[in-house]
Amino acid sequence: MITTLIQTCRKWLKRAVENPKKFFMCSMVFLVVSFIGSMIHGIFFSSETVFKIKPPVLYSHSTAVQNKEANHEKEMEKIVTELKALKIKRNRKELQKEDSLRIEYLFNQYQQLKNGR
Repeated sequence: MITTLIQTCRKWLKRAVENPKKFFMCSMVFLVVSFIGSMIHGIFFSSETVFKIKPPVLYSHSTAVQNKEANHEKEMEKIVTELKALKIKRNRKELQKEDSLRIEYLFNQYQQLKNGR
């Protein structure tokens, strides 16, 4: 039985080598028909759990996400209060080079928190 299977495979390979266009067309037709068949089976005849498409989770109501947002808000409030203190220092003309670097750093941190990174 195995020898007949091997002989049949050799015949098919020989035909494929002799007629590559026909072999290519037959394999493409087989692939298209099997794809369409699997789509029809998946849509009409399968159980609900196999092909159920779930929407992506865009918003979460979990406490972890809410805590993260609350922490971002607290950090942003701290940054704003520190920037206000530095603004008062600027109005008194007591700013130093380190203060300018601190203002730039705080502004970048605020932008990152605001953009949700």
